[in-house]
Amino acid sequence: MVIKVFLASSSGSTAIKKKQQDVVGFLEALKVEYAQLDIACSEENRMWMRQNVPQEKKPSNGIPLPPQIFNEEGYCGDYETFFDAKEDNAVFAFLGLPPPPGSKEADQGGIVQNGTHAEETNAENGNVDDSIEVPVTEETAPAEEEEEEEEQEEEDLQSEEEEELLQLEEEEEAEVQEPEGASRYVSP
Repeated sequence: MVIKVFLASSSGSTAIKKKQQDVVGFLEALKVEYAQLDIACSEENRMWMRQNVPQEKKPSNGIPLPPQIFNEEGYCGDYETFFDAKEDNAVFAFLGLPPPPGSKEADQGGIVQNGTHAEETNAENGNVDDSIEVPVTEETAPAEEEEEEEEQEEEDLQSEEEEELLQLEEEEEAEVQEPEGASRYVSP
């Protein structure tokens, strides 16, 4: 299974660049095999990405921005869903990959080094403990306000990024329409 990360190598948006670097850096740290597919240099990659992001996951203008993450042909998500999975120690589940034994995600799933589940190991040893308590925390109003502010910043950023992508596309179209060897200089 190959993880595909769709990126824009020539994005003028520092936010997009940061998000792309965050995804790629984290995948490298986890030693996950992935392929970087550039949508800025390849119309084929751009069209494939746009067509394969589910409609309900696309922004209001219908144009998904990089980074977008796929497992082969299956859509995993965008940066926001990747970030949420990272925060929840669920990146392997997000990517549709089995977590390696000994990882936080495997520990959460109860998988121990030999591939058996922790419940099986405890039962074999006669240690059955049903009294595990999980603390529950409630979100506070300031956290909600911060989330709303982040969403507004994201919307503003997305509008800026969409403008840059449209400008990039217009420049590419202009280059295609201009005959080869034609000069842009017009004599007075």
